[in-house]
Amino acid sequence: MNGIVNFILILTVIGMAVIVIVKSVNKKQNQEVEDKVEVDEKTYSLDKMTAYVKKRLDEITKVNLYDIGLTEEELKRRKQKKYELKKALKGCTYGDVNDKKYVKELIYDLLVREYNVDETNISKTIPFDIPSLLTPQDKFDILIYVYQKEFGYEALTQIIKKYDLAKLKYIYGEAKPCYVITGEEISDIFEKENLVLSFEDKLNVVVQRIYQHYKGYSSIDEVRDMNIDGVSGGVSGLPESFLSQVAQTDGDYLNQVLDNKVPRACDSIWIFFQGKSIRLAFLSFGTEAELKRVCQNIYKYNNPGQLSDTNGYKINEMKDGSRVVVVRPSFSETWAFFVRKFDVKRATLEQLITVPGKENAIDLLKFLVKGARIIALTGEQGCGKTTMLMAMIENIYETMNIRVQETAFELHLRKIYPTRNILTFRETETISGQEGLDVQKKTDGSVNIIRRGCNRPRSIMDDTSSTGSI
Repeated sequence: MNGIVNFILILTVIGMAVIVIVKSVNKKQNQEVEDKVEVDEKTYSLDKMTAYVKKRLDEITKVNLYDIGLTEEELKRRKQKKYELKKALKGCTYGDVNDKKYVKELIYDLLVREYNVDETNISKTIPFDIPSLLTPQDKFDILIYVYQKEFGYEALTQIIKKYDLAKLKYIYGEAKPCYVITGEEISDIFEKENLVLSFEDKLNVVVQRIYQHYKGYSSIDEVRDMNIDGVSGGVSGLPESFLSQVAQTDGDYLNQVLDNKVPRACDSIWIFFQGKSIRLAFLSFGTEAELKRVCQNIYKYNNPGQLSDTNGYKINEMKDGSRVVVVRPSFSETWAFFVRKFDVKRATLEQLITVPGKENAIDLLKFLVKGARIIALTGEQGCGKTTMLMAMIENIYETMNIRVQETAFELHLRKIYPTRNILTFRETETISGQEGLDVQKKTDGSVNIIRRGCNRPRSIMDDTSSTGSI
């Protein structure tokens, strides 16, 4: 009798276990179906892919290699790779194009090998196959990528020149002509180009979009690398601080702002191209927070100090020699930055001065330089003062030592003339331009070049009367 009872109990327990297992399996299958739906709808969005890349790169740089049980040779290789990645992740934020390339190649590999991005699902990220769904920024990113394959960092210049974009034009809502490139113009160019992209091309565009919101400079990331005169942001449009004031006085105007009919400060992106300030109306940082992120990162090369409310501006250079100025509230009404690029190619006076009668002007400049005269180069921003100065220095006798005082390193004369005796000083938080000039007088300089905001004292004029000063 006891054996029968025990048998029944065993059957009951087994039956209950089977029911629990079946329910668990059904629940897991249902969960897998739900997960699959979520994967289909969201996994290949830019936000999801960016979050995954951030997580994976963070894991790679923070993993403890000694806990994995690697061989000595493999450990050494992985440590070197980890070091290179850390260095690249830091360097790419300073404007180093080589570090940027390294990080983008790693992102490319992660998306293909681990995230399983392929020809069938990449269009869920950016609708490459449906041009009508592409935004002006999507089209611009594709155009820049295609042109960059052929023209390198002259890509933006080639687009502007080919389609005559750097001209005065009237746009809706503006009473006077202005320099602006609109989204409609980008869409027309994209349609005319009739581009055919391979999977590799599409993935490279996606990688760039992920990179620029992760470690890059948002919408200006590729634009900053181009061979143009400069780029700035946050210098037009309505600051966020004004929205509350507008809401109290003009509700209709606030609705126009919210509908993106009135540009905000975060919609402000300008380039400086051949002496013209051109607004890129089709590009935007999207939010004030993104503009703030770019401003907080773009000036960090060589640790120039903290940008704070009490120290509301920073002047520094980037790794490629570009000058960067960043301002923030309450010193300025909104976050803003200015990147000024300088072409260090060896220009000559003959290349720069091409108007009729140029021979007399060129000879005069050469005689002034060789005669060790005091020369002043003045003019508005972008008129070519720096380029002219670089060309004039070529005519200074090789026997003369050159000393330069700048607010920030911009001339980079030793890149152009690496065999000459040249030393440049700049202002710092603790050393003023005046002190720098006093130090210069104690060196063996024959020619003194003083640039940007340095007050030239009478003593320098007296001390250099027998040599030269620019």
